Amino acid sequence: MAQWTAFPYAGDYAFDVASVKKNWARLHAGDAEPMPTDANVLQAWALFHSGEFQKAVDLGVKIGGDGLTVANKAACVYATYLEKQEKARLELFLEVARRAEAQVKNDPLNINAQYWQAYALSRYSQGISVAKALAQGLGSKVKVSLENVIKLEPKHADAHIALGAFHAEVIDKVGSLIGGMTYGAKKDTGLALLQQALKLNFESAIGMIEYANAMLMLDGEKMLKEATRLYQQAAAAKPLDAMERLDVEMAKVELADD
Repeated sequence: MAQWTAFPYAGDYAFDVASVKKNWARLHAGDAEPMPTDANVLQAWALFHSGEFQKAVDLGVKIGGDGLTVANKAACVYATYLEKQEKARLELFLEVARRAEAQVKNDPLNINAQYWQAYALSRYSQGISVAKALAQGLGSKVKVSLENVIKLEPKHADAHIALGAFHAEVIDKVGSLIGGMTYGAKKDTGLALLQQALKLNFESAIGMIEYANAMLMLDGEKMLKEATRLYQQAAAAKPLDAMERLDVEMAKVELADD
């Protein structure tokens, strides 16, 4: 495996097994992942929360089982925020989608196997263009998986974010009529999902960012003031780990672009 781009704030978040266990509820408020009992899996999570994404993937894959969830999350976060080459980004998302799909076959009730499969396919779809992905049937696959995650775990805030963003992006790309008739995408449903995500995890910077993005996609300039307020709130959030820091830095970029 080629050397990955280093997390730019290395050393700011130094987690070990003990601190991961202590902060588990707060760290995993978004993905509702149960705290593992295996010390090796906890060590992989410590690497992830510290920003050692490549090491987290390597260890998670080596462990297998519950370790694959760490590997999938670390690969997706890295590909979303830090990988500079588009081809490598898309390959990482496809790799996660395949790995998670195999997990789902072995364990159909594993909510985060389903979630990371959907997330990876969603990000891959953005990379190849949402319209092209919809034509390939990836949109329906993402939607069904995320709906199933929420059905199995109604408190999965991140699945609400991803599904809300899906509704907004589909309408943005193909319009509300085709989006609704062909893909079941609805403006009110998308916004309600994002609102619920923030009720479930009110400290989620990415939840605020995606809600703001959806407002602008669905209602345009008239929502600019409210979207800006959400970006500001996200940019002012106090990150607890490496992933949250990347979310906050992205919010700052969104504000700078406005």
